[in-house]
Amino acid sequence: MRNKEQSKQEKFRPMQFLKDKKGAIRGDVLSGLTVALALIPESIAFAFVAGVSPILSLQTAFMIGLIAAIFTGRPGMISSSTAAIAVVIASLVATHGLEYLFAMVVLMGIIQVAIGLLKLGKYARIIPYPVMLGFLNGLSILIFIAQLDQFKINQVVEVNGNMVTQSAWMPWTDLAVMIGFVLFTMAMIHIIPKFTKLIPSSLIAIVVMTLIAVGLGSFGIHLRNVQDFAGMEIVGGLPEFHIPQVPLNFETLRIITPYAFIGGLVGLTEAVLTLQVIDEMTNTRGRTNKEIIAQGLANTVNGFFGGMGGDAMIGQSIINIKSGGRHRLSGLVAASALMFFIMFGSAFINAIPLAGLVGVMFMVVVGTFKWESLRYKGKVPAQDILVVIVVSVITIFVDLATAVITGVVVSALIFAWEKGKVIYANVEESENGSKTYKINGTLFFGSVLNFKELFDVESDPNEVILDLKYAKVTDYSAVEAISSVTKRYEESGKTFKIVRLSDECKRMFHNANAFTSVIIDEGEDQIIEYPYV
Repeated sequence: MRNKEQSKQEKFRPMQFLKDKKGAIRGDVLSGLTVALALIPESIAFAFVAGVSPILSLQTAFMIGLIAAIFTGRPGMISSSTAAIAVVIASLVATHGLEYLFAMVVLMGIIQVAIGLLKLGKYARIIPYPVMLGFLNGLSILIFIAQLDQFKINQVVEVNGNMVTQSAWMPWTDLAVMIGFVLFTMAMIHIIPKFTKLIPSSLIAIVVMTLIAVGLGSFGIHLRNVQDFAGMEIVGGLPEFHIPQVPLNFETLRIITPYAFIGGLVGLTEAVLTLQVIDEMTNTRGRTNKEIIAQGLANTVNGFFGGMGGDAMIGQSIINIKSGGRHRLSGLVAASALMFFIMFGSAFINAIPLAGLVGVMFMVVVGTFKWESLRYKGKVPAQDILVVIVVSVITIFVDLATAVITGVVVSALIFAWEKGKVIYANVEESENGSKTYKINGTLFFGSVLNFKELFDVESDPNEVILDLKYAKVTDYSAVEAISSVTKRYEESGKTFKIVRLSDECKRMFHNANAFTSVIIDEGEDQIIEYPYV
């Protein structure tokens, strides 16, 4: 029986429950508002990368964010239009136009839903931690580099007699002011939590910077804002249902399928890695396959509402989590607030100074980069440091999906190499003149060369025994290696037997009897011989 003290501790307290619930709702709402404001300039920037209008990208951010938040397997994660998808679709938009883009997004979503339904998300568990570190470090550098465009202006210059538009740094006085306000924003975000955590410091910083910009504007001092960056006033309405106007034939499929597969895999890679990062930050576990299905549904619906496609955003997700967002409500608020701002708060959006938003993103960079990885030299294996560097570099100069795949492959090859070296034999000679090799370790494709070098065929006696009790035979490369050693002894006129195999190893040899030549000795009356063909 439980004692009274236990019952007292476990007793449901309605007031405490309501207080906790109220605090959670407040955190989700305020963090969602912060994320909505931070989404605006990034969505506009992604539109320029993809070659679509800013409004289309913003509407995509709303649609993707809303649907993904409803069906998400990782509450607190933020989805939107992203740079990864924008890069994939840019050439499709340039060569075939928006209608093919919308059709591609629909197909991309269907592919992602299929991957989730087949429960292929479980393979995300093979992503090693050094790959995660490299991904985060590379991504933080990418986020930092992306913000540098906000310190530049377009100017018309004459080149070979022609007037062309080029990007150049701001005049040094304007640049100094911009940098000063960015640093001021970062200082606010860092200091405010020491006094209060009721309101996200990022939200306070953005509001304060907007008020300062408006105040300076009244004195004729203009800080570069969102409207300046977009080159137009940001105002729009709800996305409308739209069936892609493309021919329903194999030619259309031929055009959009490569983009759909690449975009789908890139999007899911970023979503799965973001999910794992949030899991680590919150010490909880999300549902990978459910999140994959949510991403697919969001893109499928988005394609029928004229969107450019998207996926999870690690930077905005980190802002959301650090601002107190822990539930799907934060994602719903972020998407809804973004659309509300576009429809009814365009004056406020257009007045937000870029310095404030850049400051927020720079703090994301500081929080995302794994600074401890810089101190790993001499403390972790050199091969892990190599994986971190390789993934970081490829993330920066190629793309996320290639970086992760390369990181996993490199990690697997390093593991195979290191594991292959851990195989040895205890050699025993009996009174009747036979010699026994007792193998210890895992015999697989990475260790077969070391395995073959353990035997001294020419000097060994006429009867040799291979004892596999303490070894594990894992693949057909291992079976072939044993067969090769067996053949060498046969050619030398010597007997080579295998003893004490596991049942799994016996099945493997049985299935491979068409190309192996071994004798398995299971006792005086049970000798199994597989002829070499």
